[in-house]
Order: sequence, then structure tokens, then C-alpha cells
Amino acid sequence: MIDWMARNGVASNLLFILIFLVGSISAFAVVQEVFPEFSLDAVQVRVEYPGSTPEEIEESIVQRIEDRIQGVEGIDRVLATASENFGVVTAELQRGADAAQVRDEIKQEVDRITAFPEEAEQPTVTELSNRRQVLQVAIYGRASESALKEAAKQLDRQLTQYPEISLIERSGIRDYEISIELDRQTLRTYGLTLSQVAGLVREGSLDLPGGEIETDSEQILIRTQGQNYTKQDFEDIVLISRDDGTQLRLGDVATVIDGFEDADLITRFNGERAAFLQVFRTGNEQVLRNVEVVQNHLDTEFRPSLPDGIQVGIWQNEAENLQSRLNLLIENGILGLLLVIATLMLFLNPRLAFWTSVGISLAFVGTFGVMYLTGTSINLISLFGFILSIGIVVDDAIVVGENVFAEQEKGADPTDAAVLGTSRVSGPVIFAVLTTVAAFMPLLFIEGILGKFLGDIPFIVIVVLLLSLVEVLFILPYHLSNVKKTPAEDENAFVRRLKRVQQRFADALNRFINRPLKRARDCRA
Repeated sequence: MIDWMARNGVASNLLFILIFLVGSISAFAVVQEVFPEFSLDAVQVRVEYPGSTPEEIEESIVQRIEDRIQGVEGIDRVLATASENFGVVTAELQRGADAAQVRDEIKQEVDRITAFPEEAEQPTVTELSNRRQVLQVAIYGRASESALKEAAKQLDRQLTQYPEISLIERSGIRDYEISIELDRQTLRTYGLTLSQVAGLVREGSLDLPGGEIETDSEQILIRTQGQNYTKQDFEDIVLISRDDGTQLRLGDVATVIDGFEDADLITRFNGERAAFLQVFRTGNEQVLRNVEVVQNHLDTEFRPSLPDGIQVGIWQNEAENLQSRLNLLIENGILGLLLVIATLMLFLNPRLAFWTSVGISLAFVGTFGVMYLTGTSINLISLFGFILSIGIVVDDAIVVGENVFAEQEKGADPTDAAVLGTSRVSGPVIFAVLTTVAAFMPLLFIEGILGKFLGDIPFIVIVVLLLSLVEVLFILPYHLSNVKKTPAEDENAFVRRLKRVQQRFADALNRFINRPLKRARDCRA
């Protein structure tokens, strides 16, 4: 196979071009993220119960959920936390369990529970993952909480209009809340109780389906829209309608406050009140592209439109770590290739050194194609695998290149030298690569969260090594077969100068190596 590929340049070049094109195109399509996203093999059930104590949460929420989901197949153990106002039950899954299926079964079991307190909110069932934000945008300044909240909502709507951004969460700000304050004496004056007012408010603020009307050509759905949203809407709720046509409204007996929920939340940025927007990467979105879109929008559109006293800034830009690791990979790769070329040129033919270095680069480019096909992302862990591979992958190319050069120095035909030199060391090169692959292979079979987190490192190293092996055995021999030995009289000035440098370096290296040997012989004499 080595002999056939070395003598059939079309096949070698097609393989070279195929790997290069697939890798180059895939490099722009591979998903970018800060850390690899994966399931934490756990499902969480959360229930809000405002105004409750931890003891009430445990008795009325947590224990009922635990009893209900114990029989779900795939659960390893159940952990629960009862806190003020809410309870959380976390089901850790057995290894190999289908997280999505277990989540659906847990949700079905929780939905069957009918004994939750009436004041408890609907349970939320989620599959836990290590999803991380791309960056956080802070909107801050000397402004009211409502002004900051509205500015955050405006920025949220604007950013989600971009196709590159699909998930934004707001934090650091309290939810809107309409509270109703009643005086007991006033209620007695009108013959009302607190429960009666609460019931009338509940009934007066509803969206209810009213059935449907069918005609010959269409079906019309009827719905009563009575949900109240503003302070005025609630103040207009009728509590008593008298025979003389007069009405007692909620605003006549109560104080309606349109404000924020009573929560212990204080958010500050640069010492001033703030609201935050967390931008997440989802699907095939690119982290660096997310950051670029947000920064451009803030600079060109949002910041100039802000009123006086409100500012915006980017905080916790996680993409900076990814960009710095990418820069480190590029810098190390370029520096490593330059050092390899410089070192090889001290011993080998310049063109032979060039093709050896090109083959090393091809292995890295081709890896992006494999990453795209397998769904592996560009993240801090996979980039560490690339950086680790730089110091490993050069060995087989240098061994093959040096052996081919040695055959050419003996006067062999360039093609025969390429075939003979590669074939002679193919066995050791293959076993050297496979030995390294075997050393990294066990890391692919680590189970649990640690295995999911570190799995990209051995995967990248193994792919780079195998592509490098393919390149040195089936592509490099043909390229080296075209490196012909130039007669001394036809050599240009650069080649003659390089040969003199090589000779001087070889002489100096020989003297350095032979000096301890000479001293040892003198001592024995």
C-alpha cells in the first residue's frame, strides 16, 4: 500500500485535498462552547409554596413526591431539600439510564399527586445539565428598579431577534407583584370577610373558555378574557352590586399596590442598583459569535438609546477563556511548526523538512472534520487535547522524513528512497502510535460525570495521532519522492549556505558528543 500510494500521486493528492477541505470547512461549522455540555444524570422536581416553613414543605411537598417517584425505574437514589417557601427533590439516575425517559416518567408521577396544598404552585420537572452562560450583561445606574427592569426587558427582546441568540434569562431583579391591603374594620362596615374578597378577586380575574360555535364553513372558539394585569383593573373589580345600581369596588375598600414582590434581593454593580441578562448558547450556536453579536448591538444600538443615569456593561464574559485558549493553540502550533522546520533544516533537505511540517498540520486540520461528524465541540477541554497533541504528533513524521533523507543520501532514486525509507520504519511508527493511543484509550471509558467532562481530551489526541499515521504512511512518501537531490554545481546560493550551516552544526554536535568519550578514554589511559 505504501509503494502504491508513493507511485500514484493522484491518489495521494486526492487524499490530501479531501482531508484538508473537509477539515477546513468543518472548522467553521463545529460548535463552539466554553465547556462541553452534558446531562448530569439527575432529574430535579421543584415546588414553590409561598409563606411555608421547612417543616410544612417536608410534610406536604417533599414526602409526597418521594413516595410517588420511588418506583420509577432508573433512579439510583433520591435527595430532598426542604426550605422556606419551596422544596426540591433530586433523583440521581443509575448509570446507563435514559435521562429523558426517566424525566418523563417522574413528571407523570408528580402530575398524579392531588394532595398538594392549594397555595402551592405547579411543580417543575427538569433534567439537570452543566449548561453555562456565555456572558452576563449588567444594566445599572441611578435609576428606579422598574426602569432597570424595563430596560432589561427591552434589551432581551432586541437580542433574541438575532438568529445567533435564542436563550436569554433575566436575573437580579424582582418579579412584578400586585398586592392588595385590606382594613378589617372597613370590611366589617360593608359586611365582608377576607375570604369573600379573595374569592371575588380570584373570580374577577380569569380567562375562561366558553365553548365553541360551529358553522357550515368554520369553527369559532369562544373565550372570556377577564384576566387583570394593572392596578386599575383590580381596583375596578366589583365586590357588591346594590339594587339601586350602585357598586362597591375593590378600590373603595382596599389599597392596591402595583410594585414588586417582597423578596430579600439586593443587586449591585459598580456600587449601583443593577439588573442582569444571562446569554446562553444553545444548539449549534457559536460562543464567539454570540459575544460578537451582543457587543456590536450594545455599542451601536442599545447604549446610545439609554436615558441619562443608566449604563450597560459586559460582566463575566466566559468566552474570553475560550478565545485565550484558541490563541494559545494557534501560537503554540505556529511556534511548534517553525521550530520543527528550523530543526529539520539543520539536518535534512529544506523541501523535505517543509513537507514533513505540512503533514503535521494536516493531521490537526483533518481532526476538525472528525469533530464535526461526531458532534464534538470546540471547548476548553478539547483545545487542551490539541495543545497536548502538538508535542506528540511530530515524532512519526520526523522519523519517516529522516529515514527517507538517509536513503536519498545513499544515492537511491527519490521514489525508491521514499518507499524504502517509509517501509523500513513503518512497523515501529505504527506501534509507537498505537502504544500512545492505547495509553489514552482507557480515558474514553471513564463512566459518570468525570468521563463526560474529560472525554474530549483522549478523543482529540487519538484522532490526531491516527490521522498523522495515515498522512506519514500514505501521503508523505509521495511528496518526499518529488524531493530530488540537486547536483552540487546546480545548487543556488541559499542551498550552499544552508549546507555549510548544516555541516558546521553537525561538526559542533559531534564534538560535543565526542568530548566526554575522549575524556573517558584519556582517564582510562
